[in-house]
Amino acid sequence: MRIVAEVPHPVMKISIFSWNEKYHLKFEAGPFEQTYKIKQLDVTGVEDVKNMVTDEFCARVLERFKAMRDDFVTAWKDSQNV
Repeated sequence: MRIVAEVPHPVMKISIFSWNEKYHLKFEAGPFEQTYKIKQLDVTGVEDVKNMVTDEFCARVLERFKAMRDDFVTAWKDSQNV
């Protein structure tokens, strides 16, 4: 897997990788990550993938990170009470 681009963002690290005839659009925030796989045949190139990273999409990704954190904290607390 090789990194082909990064998209600047004030809160998350956003990277685009190329591997196995797919682009992997990876978002990282703290200990959590989300990856979206896009077939290279479905886009004309890396710029198309970058154009997917809109403010609205990033806001939804951040909401998902918050839900992931909440789920993790709950699971952690539950595991400590066993």
